[in-house]
Amino acid sequence: MRAPKDQHFLTDKNAVRRIAGLIELEGRLVLEIGPGEGILTKELLDRGARVNAVEIDPSLVEELTLFFADEIEEGRLAVFQGDAVRCDLPPFDVVVSNLPYSASSKITFRLLAAGFEVAVLMYQAEFARRMVAPAGTPECGRLSIMVQTYCCVERCFDLPPQAFSPKPQVRSTVVKIIPRGPLFPISDEALYADVVRALFAHRRKTVRNCIRNSAGILDPGIAEKMLAGLPEEILVSRPESLYLEDFATISNVASE
Repeated sequence: MRAPKDQHFLTDKNAVRRIAGLIELEGRLVLEIGPGEGILTKELLDRGARVNAVEIDPSLVEELTLFFADEIEEGRLAVFQGDAVRCDLPPFDVVVSNLPYSASSKITFRLLAAGFEVAVLMYQAEFARRMVAPAGTPECGRLSIMVQTYCCVERCFDLPPQAFSPKPQVRSTVVKIIPRGPLFPISDEALYADVVRALFAHRRKTVRNCIRNSAGILDPGIAEKMLAGLPEEILVSRPESLYLEDFATISNVASE
């Protein structure tokens, strides 16, 4: 079957077993985004999970509904048609998904906002590298900071194009994400998220210029308070050279 959008169906059964084996699934309610033809869905069910699957392609929803008719009737599986970037997500405790490449960032931010116990997600390898890039390095970006602020992130293993049909042009990486509290105190988490977004909207500029050009993201009064209250060493730095603690410092100064 032709893959919808940019979805590449995982066909390597060994890879499926490795993914499902990264967390305990017995009795847990799993969100699977982009189940495709259901190879991972079946493994999750076989391991005792209950699954809420969200699939954007109506024809695949129909096929999954027919193939897993018994599991659906038993209440162990529900298949929802919708775009996981914007549709209402069904209830879940954990997430296990092979995410579509083009929507990886938006879906990841959405999952972080929703909250979960643990997530096992497959990404394009380059995307996964950016996610785990430490603060203060060139590959670090908004995604890196937001994920690492609130989660422990582990790169588990890579998969070659041959593990999928159709074959993607890049390697893929399976990542395990476990939420935790922030390492540094954050006075206002919504403001913190806006600060990170504003800084990486102009990552090549200094922090001072990023804040000055943050109209539409930061309230002007808050921006002025930051400019007046931050130490010069932070203001002359570029966002990609900041440490994780610095982002908390920047947002907290407006809450003092």
